[in-house]
Amino acid sequence: VQLQASGGGSAQPGGSLTLSCLVSGTIDGTNVMGWYRQAPGKARELDAGLTDDDARYYADSVKGRFAIGKDKAKNTLYLRMDSLKPEDTAVYFCNYKSARDIATKGDGNWGQGTQVTVSS
Repeated sequence: VQLQASGGGSAQPGGSLTLSCLVSGTIDGTNVMGWYRQAPGKARELDAGLTDDDARYYADSVKGRFAIGKDKAKNTLYLRMDSLKPEDTAVYFCNYKSARDIATKGDGNWGQGTQVTVSS
């Protein structure tokens, strides 16, 4: 499975951006996809996750502001980001975990990362 992220850029505080992640290859019926962020000097952390049966997870810091979704026909994962804050500035990565990755707590597959910068 390969992932290609896009849609990053610059936004003002309170603004919005939508990230996209094109997923190619054979996708397991059981899977988890997600969006992570990595700010300079910090560890990569999970912002939002989406299971194959559409269960969603959000980190407390993004609840009510970010929304994760997918378009199965387009094999694309999205992250809608509203009410952006300067502390949302980071490189964002999409991730895919297969059934095997879930069972073995593997890292899964990563997209290349897309920069989001929030400043006035």
